[in-house]
This record gives sequence, C-alpha cells and structure tokens, in this order.
Amino acid sequence: MLTTTAFQDSRISFWPRVREIAVPPSMIGTATARRRAGDWAGACAAAGFDVDLDLRTVARVHGSDLAARLRADLRRLAPDLLRWHMPRTAPDGLLRTGTTLTLARYDEPGHPRPVRLVVRTAPAWAEGGQRISLTVWDGLAPHGHGYGPSGYRPPDRRFRLDLHRHLWDADRSHELRPRTGADGPLDGPVPPWASSVPGPQRFALGRWADEAALLLAAEGRTGGGEVAVRLGGRHRLLLEVRPLPGPSGEDVGTSEVRTARHVKAGACAGLPVLPDAATWALPDLELLRCGLVTPERLHPLVAAALAPGAEASGSSGVDDHDGPREVDCRGARHRIGLVDGVLVPLDHDPAEIRREELLAALTGAPFPCLQVIDAAHRRPDCLADVRDRLAHGDSAGALAGIERVLGTEARLRDGDLRDLFTDAARQRVRHGLFRAGLADPGPREPVAGRERYRVGVHRSRPRNAAYR
Repeated sequence: MLTTTAFQDSRISFWPRVREIAVPPSMIGTATARRRAGDWAGACAAAGFDVDLDLRTVARVHGSDLAARLRADLRRLAPDLLRWHMPRTAPDGLLRTGTTLTLARYDEPGHPRPVRLVVRTAPAWAEGGQRISLTVWDGLAPHGHGYGPSGYRPPDRRFRLDLHRHLWDADRSHELRPRTGADGPLDGPVPPWASSVPGPQRFALGRWADEAALLLAAEGRTGGGEVAVRLGGRHRLLLEVRPLPGPSGEDVGTSEVRTARHVKAGACAGLPVLPDAATWALPDLELLRCGLVTPERLHPLVAAALAPGAEASGSSGVDDHDGPREVDCRGARHRIGLVDGVLVPLDHDPAEIRREELLAALTGAPFPCLQVIDAAHRRPDCLADVRDRLAHGDSAGALAGIERVLGTEARLRDGDLRDLFTDAARQRVRHGLFRAGLADPGPREPVAGRERYRVGVHRSRPRNAAYR
C-alpha cells in the first residue's frame, strides 16, 4: 500500500508528471477529431488502442441487436479519455499491466454470462509502447480469453467501468463532477466508521455508500447488502449498505453505511467488490485542490467537468530551443545552432571544423563547440524527458523533443540517447511478438534479488512437458 511521505502523499506525487506526458495533447486532438467525424476505429488508433473485434463477427455470433448496441457504445467511446483514466502504478505512473477492464455489459438470452466490451493491457514483460487492446469478451473462448490474441487475462471485477461510463463515454463525461464529490467541501464530514480506514484522505469515503448501492443494484440487490472494499494486500473492509427512505417512506436515491468491519480477503468470496474507480479519490480532483496542476493542463472533457470555463492547453510541455546557444570556446563566446536540420558550430569555418573532427576521430580533443555538440548527441539535457515519454509510449513526442535540440537530419551517435531509442524499439518488437503469439515470458532468471522473464520463442507445448 502506498504511504504518506514526510512531504506529500506518495500516491499523488507522480500524477503531475503523468498528466503532462502520458496522454499528450497531440493524441487528444487527433483522437477527438476522428471521434467527432464518426471514425471510432481511427480514434482508437490515434490513442494507442489495438482493436481486436469485428462487428460483423459479433453480429454473426451474438445477433444483430447486440452488435447494434455495441456499435453505439463504440461511437460514444473517447479512447483518449479512457487512457487518461486507466489504472496506473507507482512510481512511474505506467499502465497497470495484465489487467482487463469492463466498459459495458450486454445480456444475451440463453447465455449464462453477459457479453462484455473490455479493454486489456499486456503482461509486464510485453508492455512496451503502453498499448491497450479493445475487444469483446464472452467467456466462451479457451482459457477465458475474448477475441484477439491470447495471453490477456479475463475481466477483473475490481476494474469495471460499466458503472462509471463517465470515465470513457464522451456523452456522459459531465457526470464526472457529481460522481467524484467535486461539489462537496474539501473538509467535509467524515463518517464515524471511517476512523478504521488507513489514510482516509486518499479514499473517496463520502461516495462509498452511494457507489456501493449502485453496485448492488447492478447485481439485482436493490434492498441493500454487503460490499467488500479492497484496502490493499489481504485486508478488506466489509460495508453493510442500506438505502435511505424519504420523508414519505419512498426511496430518495441515497444510501448509508450501517456497519463497517475489517475482514480477511477470503471472507469476501462471492460478495460484490467496490470498483477501484469508486474506492479512490479522483487524482485530478486532488491535484486541482492541492494546486499541483491547473485546469488548462487537464484533458478537455475532464477540465469541462471539474472546472467549467477553463480551456485545455495545446502545449506539449516540452521547452522550445529557438535560436542559437552560446558556448565558451577558447576564451570567446561562440554560437551553435541548427542549419539545414543539423546542429553545427556557427562561428567556425568549414575547414577548421573538418580539421577538428579529424582530430576527434584520432582520439584527440576538439574545440569546445564540437564537444558540446557531441555531448548533445550522446546525452542531451532533455534525456530524462525523452526517457519518460518513451516509457509512456509517446514516441512522437520524444522524437519531437530531440529534433528541437539536434535537428531533423541528425544522426544519433553511440551513447545514452541512442540506447534509449534502441531499447524502446526492442520493447515494441517484444510487444508485437506477444500480439502475434510468437513469444512468451520464458523461464524466470534471478536478477539482483528478484526474478525477471527471459523472452523466448513461443512453445507449442507446456514448458515442463516431457518430449517423447
């Protein structure tokens, strides 16, 4: 469980950086334009989604009525908004690996389980590029997988967004404000049962009763009941929820928690689990209240719900490097800048530059202008920003940042920068092999006190099977 440090809540500490680079403005703009044009598949491609479903196949297997409902939801889907709200893990804020989230459920006559529209993340060893898979899961495929490549996990009941459509449905994004308690006071009344919850400021305690009632109603228990809340590890909080009657004895749509007690995870088997989206306080709301982010830096749909009247910023968050830079070179101030897409010294003639480059090739030390240029190619000042953007799958943003510094025609030299792009390319290849079913984690190897997976060629039989 994440803890509170001496300076701030560690759960909040990584969110400002995540909000800056994980869903860049260019992705939001392109996905929004395609969604508004009716191209839901194009919007998914712009937001880094792999579409693993075919509407004609769904209509043939599950009927045209279900396919029509699915098509309507796909047209409402804002994939960039969904990526914004996807569960993430500390300390880097990367997508939670190996997780399948339910977006919508469709009951089908004669089918024991509802058909679900789901999104899935790859396992940790194949997470390169932070890609998300969109597909239909019906529980009938082998090993519980849906359409598309195998290797993904079945839906997790902790991560069901069919009860939180405002986190992905563009037509209902305005519901974000009331569903997160943004209209309530910052220091509202704390329920008496909340004293047993560790770090209550990190949880959406004021919404638990009503969110638990919505969960129970979705399960067909309109009269109330028990709901389990995951507090981390093996600890659970068991809530007994009941609806509150109005003055005339009618239900007024609110609920209360009668009792709350700590139990072990095994004692909650078979009980509804409060979704993760309803358990925690919304990060964006906390960031706004703490002054760690302005509304202009939020997703446009989120900003419109939490801070009406604010306009989203189109800035990429990367500093521009316009104009030449000055360098101390042999007792004088010289300039280096971009010429024809290449970073070059501006105050040295071509003959001198060729002579100094030859000296450097013979292991000599060239003049400081060339040394600064060489350092910029191998380890630029924006290296940390490039590393973060590549980790979050924003290859275009990382490349744009490098081109601002080195130019569009630059050739990367051996060093940390080139290693970053090489490693990112290998991770993309690994993810592609996973998607094609050509690679698996392989045997585990101990590394520095922990285990890691070695990627190998896909095996057609179990690893421990005896060869005959």
